[in-house]
Amino acid sequence: MQFMLVMDDTVVNVALPSIRADLGFDTPGLVWVVNAYFLAFGGLLLLFGRLADLLGRRRVFLTGVALFGLASLLGGIAQEPWQMVAGRFAQGAGAAMAAPAALSLITLMFPAPAERATALSIWGGIAALGATMGLVISGALTDLLSWRWIFLINLPVAAAALILVPGLVAESRADNRPRMDVPGAVLGTAAVFALVYGLLRTGEVGWGDATVLGAMALAMVLVIAFLVVESRATAPLVPAAFLRVRVRAVADGATLVFSAAAYTMAFLLMIQLQTALDYSPLVAGLAYLPYGAGILTGMWLSARVVRWIGMRWAITWSFVAGGVGLALLAGIAPGDDYASGVLPGMLVTSVATGLVLPMLATAAMAGTTERDAGLGSALFTSAQQIGGAVGLALLVSATSDYAGALGAAAGLLVFGAVLVAALFRAEDALAP
Repeated sequence: MQFMLVMDDTVVNVALPSIRADLGFDTPGLVWVVNAYFLAFGGLLLLFGRLADLLGRRRVFLTGVALFGLASLLGGIAQEPWQMVAGRFAQGAGAAMAAPAALSLITLMFPAPAERATALSIWGGIAALGATMGLVISGALTDLLSWRWIFLINLPVAAAALILVPGLVAESRADNRPRMDVPGAVLGTAAVFALVYGLLRTGEVGWGDATVLGAMALAMVLVIAFLVVESRATAPLVPAAFLRVRVRAVADGATLVFSAAAYTMAFLLMIQLQTALDYSPLVAGLAYLPYGAGILTGMWLSARVVRWIGMRWAITWSFVAGGVGLALLAGIAPGDDYASGVLPGMLVTSVATGLVLPMLATAAMAGTTERDAGLGSALFTSAQQIGGAVGLALLVSATSDYAGALGAAAGLLVFGAVLVAALFRAEDALAP
């Protein structure tokens, strides 16, 4: 399910022209086939992650899976633009329920450090594969069958999860369950919604538009109100003590930086392959297959690298490697050969991605328990989603060309490497 949830961040990108032709979207409306998923997924994570702690992680996971499956069906049979956008929003809401509940369940099922590191390596690698293989799957299905199948393939996976999980995974919830912090939940959710909406709108209208400035200002006001309410709440949605754990804070910040660069690369490289190199959607999708192999390699190496050099330096050098890979990809130009012009940067970037995501997941969930695992996983997943929106808004809209945007993304990863090296402490090594 995690593969499918993350895949749906990018799976529609290749199919957008076909969706527009079949359903009659105008250009502004077509953007929301992508943005509706981002908005619901990013905006609702904090709320549903905390609800998973309080109501039961398995229950919230299964509810999210069911909603995601029904929404995928709606997208697959949509006949009008509004049906597609509604389906994508509902998909995002289902993903916001299922993703943090899934990560918290996995974290709690494997409490021993070595087992947890292995489990989160698999989880992180699968998430990274979903983010990139969505492009491969979308290209193949759109060219060979129909764009509708990019949604309908979710149904058997969702059905399998609904059938198998109740018998395989025990229910899990916080032992001492406080009452839900309703004011904090409303303010926190509204703040993230406003932030993500404003970032997504920049891709359509630019930073100077009144709706963007208004959304950003509203997000700032809501964040301030959220902090004031949380400081006075007896059972806050996000306890201050949780945020003061340094390793988790650094991991979430590093995740936001890495996701900004990674989403930018995934978005722009697919366009560059089809425009500068004149690949068809199917060929462009197949060109991404080595990326998946590189992620699996990095995932296999991840826990081993942490044991060799510790979490701090493993994350730092993975960021540097990712920056090198993006710099190589930034050099792709018309007429380049795939083997010499595309493949080297793709392999370096993919191995770095496979290395770093399991490490960041392990660090972001460090020290979480039955009481707050859902909150920890929600904050980590929120960093991924908001980071992706930030990357697309800042790096894509602020630069005028492919090379400039990927060069900026490479620089962002090097900057992130410096921050990780400076902010991680010796006791944050977390080697299993």
